[in-house]
Amino acid sequence: MAENEVSVLIGGRAGDGISSTGQIIAHLLAQVGYRVYMHFDYPSLIKGGHNFAIVRAAEGDIGAVRSKVDFILALNQETIDLHIQRLNTGGVIIHDSRKVKSTEGIGVPLREILTEEKATPVMGNSAIIGAFIRAAKIDWDLAATVLKKSMPKGTEQNLRVARRGYDVSEERHAVHRTGKSVFPVMTGNEAISIGLIEGDLELYFSYPMSPTSNILHFLAGYADELKIRVIQPESEIAVILMALGCAYAGSKAAIGTSGGGFCLMTEALGLSGIAELPIVIILGQRTGPSTGLATYTAQSELHFALHAGQGEFPRLVIAPGDAAEARFWSRTAMDLAWKYQLPAILLPDRLICEGLYSMEPGLGVRFQAGPVPGDPGVHPYLRYAHSDSGISPLRFPPVKGEIIRVNSHVHDIDGLTTEDPRVTREMADKRRKKMDGLLTEIEGMSPVSIGGVPDATTAILCWGSGKGICEELGKKRGFRVVRPVVLWPFPEKAFARAMGEVDRFFSVETNESGQLADLVSRFGYSAAGKILKYDGRAFMVDELEEESETVIQ
Repeated sequence: MAENEVSVLIGGRAGDGISSTGQIIAHLLAQVGYRVYMHFDYPSLIKGGHNFAIVRAAEGDIGAVRSKVDFILALNQETIDLHIQRLNTGGVIIHDSRKVKSTEGIGVPLREILTEEKATPVMGNSAIIGAFIRAAKIDWDLAATVLKKSMPKGTEQNLRVARRGYDVSEERHAVHRTGKSVFPVMTGNEAISIGLIEGDLELYFSYPMSPTSNILHFLAGYADELKIRVIQPESEIAVILMALGCAYAGSKAAIGTSGGGFCLMTEALGLSGIAELPIVIILGQRTGPSTGLATYTAQSELHFALHAGQGEFPRLVIAPGDAAEARFWSRTAMDLAWKYQLPAILLPDRLICEGLYSMEPGLGVRFQAGPVPGDPGVHPYLRYAHSDSGISPLRFPPVKGEIIRVNSHVHDIDGLTTEDPRVTREMADKRRKKMDGLLTEIEGMSPVSIGGVPDATTAILCWGSGKGICEELGKKRGFRVVRPVVLWPFPEKAFARAMGEVDRFFSVETNESGQLADLVSRFGYSAAGKILKYDGRAFMVDELEEESETVIQ
């Protein structure tokens, strides 16, 4: 094992519970005191096909996995065939002794254990987990506590099956307690959901589409408890139109989708812009174009998010770098969307959405977006009244004696359609003023992260899920890491400060053109090189280290 860290790969078929098994392993290692990150790889199949998860645990912050692992937990022969080359020297294989033809490692007789315990086939994972617990020398009582929390159904039977796996296993590589704090573990989708709730979410609409589908499932599971409405309409067009209708009525709504669904929403995105209806959009990125690779990752929707919709209108675009940032910026996006009455787009990729992270238990003081102009006390009410900030006071129907209009056409301050060139220009200027205020507010919120070795003169430029792996590379190789979190309005002043004294930089992105490098070039910054990966897979730590050697000489 690498010093102060351990990596575990779990593999099997779709339907074998690989993700849930990986999550339990992650929680076990978190309880030992490690920071963890889990990457889950699966094809776009309901059943069949090879699934695997890699859990990496280390004493410091991490957000990526290595290509080599210390344990392979194999539920079938295919896992061994595909991944045996990943096993570190001295690594351990734990496998189903009936399905895997191997005399090496630790064989677990799953069929016999399940038959004797009268357990269902899926509980075989519990026996494999039990075998791992002993092989890693994790205290059984500690592990049992984690298993009880992770297996709410059939708990006692699962524990018996896990103990049987433990008893037939043997001690191999010790995973020692670090003596450090235990951090909670959650996926990016769960963190986004919590952030939306903390931003006073009232309604969530989504048509299921990976990688954001689990936001829908998570919020639906807590809808009654949280007193929110979670609705799956018949199409992505209905999703955004229903959310905009809620905004008109004064209810805070958010929606989730991916690139294909967002394509269908772009006309209504323009409606949000011209009608000044606030909405938060979670745009989970995956490999395109079209259906592309439905269950794999990419950072290819940046230009799309910046320019989607006909005409010009203000918008907010944010790319969180891990679960903690996803939580903070989800609630902040809600605050800012409602203050400035515009669409806010959160732009995670699949690695953020479905990755499992350790995160700090607290979030800190809630960002306050400042006062939202309230009831003007003026009759008749003018929905698009002019102001120094460009923000008009909000009122919501029904209000006795008032008509509250919204309009997808060019309109005057009362919301009435017009084709007058003077009014057309004035209303465009009004919307642009909001962008000026939003940018000023954003500049005061640390919209650009500086990491790695902050005073280094060679920098890595990255965004979104590039955070963890680039931070790790930056610290090891002596690079500054510059990462814009807010991508629009582009925080030019904060970016200039972050790039101060940098002689040269290279970008790291999971797209085929270097979309962030292209964006910053509009502000006068030219990358010395680009490290791009666009096969749908994530960068791995050792892979990026090797790639960086060829870019920076």
